[in-house]
Amino acid sequence: MLYILLANGFEEIEALGTVDFLRRCGLEVKMASVIGARMVTGAHGIPVMADCLVRRNDIEAGDGVILPGGMPGAETLRKNPTVRRIVETCNASGRLVAAICAAPMVLGASGILHGREATCYPGFETWLRGADYMPHDVVECENIITAKGPGLTIPFAAAIARRFVTAEVVDNVKEAMFVC
Repeated sequence: MLYILLANGFEEIEALGTVDFLRRCGLEVKMASVIGARMVTGAHGIPVMADCLVRRNDIEAGDGVILPGGMPGAETLRKNPTVRRIVETCNASGRLVAAICAAPMVLGASGILHGREATCYPGFETWLRGADYMPHDVVECENIITAKGPGLTIPFAAAIARRFVTAEVVDNVKEAMFVC
């Protein structure tokens, strides 16, 4: 099970596009709210009903965690000590930790980027504490995947999916979606 963490102000395309792509690949993905209520509102006013509330033990027992960007959603994730502990625990056990847009700031705040390559939305580079910033669209470094922003949702989701399903499955989903 993969978990995507949502806070008010999340970037809708990054969260929902990633969930959609991964589910099309046959992966189990739950949207987990960190705000204490299942209804979470995105940065552009789109309300989304999360599948569940964040429960640290459930998420830490899963296959990994995904953090969408958007503001102030990414900032809320960064300030949440439970989210940072989840990120740290998943990383320590080698499970997937993925973040897009502004959300890599959470990885920097969690101290898991030291000596690793990462990317983020332009202007957020200083939040990547300890990372070797790479100006690429999507960066994979060990168990960590980072991406620059909303327009890279599909390549970001495809990189995540390739960790759990075959390249053929990912390619078939991309073809069915007319992804170049």
